[in-house]
Amino acid sequence: MIALICGKIAYKGISSIVVDVSGVGYRVFIPLSTFYELPEAGQAVTLHVHTSVKEDAINLFGFYTVQERDFFQLMISVSGIGPKLALSIISGIPVHDLLQAISRGDVAKLVGIPGVGRKIAERLILELKEKVIKKMMIEQIPAAEDRRKAGEMIKEDVLSALVNLGYKNNTAKDALDKVMQVSKEELTLDALLKKTLKILAG
Repeated sequence: MIALICGKIAYKGISSIVVDVSGVGYRVFIPLSTFYELPEAGQAVTLHVHTSVKEDAINLFGFYTVQERDFFQLMISVSGIGPKLALSIISGIPVHDLLQAISRGDVAKLVGIPGVGRKIAERLILELKEKVIKKMMIEQIPAAEDRRKAGEMIKEDVLSALVNLGYKNNTAKDALDKVMQVSKEELTLDALLKKTLKILAG
């Protein structure tokens, strides 16, 4: 199955494009969100692809981000939602907002999307709510881990700067820990250094 396509845009339309890959043109159906991110015809493009294989046709659906492609695949697993409707849904609302609406069971928000009636909205919530919540939780874990690592790096840089200024390592570390304990928000390197120096100055 084709998962990624790279080439030049031979034709650019609102609902589909033709990607020239070594002289072979592949028609790729796209949502509006992807269309707005595309370069002009003749320029290079890379899209994340879902390949749909049927008895009478093989269709490619392309997305600018992996997140859109993955959610598209999640939607077409729902009974009664085919690729065309799934594309229409992604075109009508940002994926993040769509995930929020499903996780909260917000039928009214979903019904506001072109092509989505109450039955489809309720089916999306019924079949995808647990999967969406799980997906959102998994995505938050690396984000939190990245923030933690960034905070540790800033702390190490501040400690190094204080030692270079002549403060003893243990003294600087104690002052730095005091600032970290009382701070209720993430501090930039500059702000953390200033607050720590203030404590060290007495």
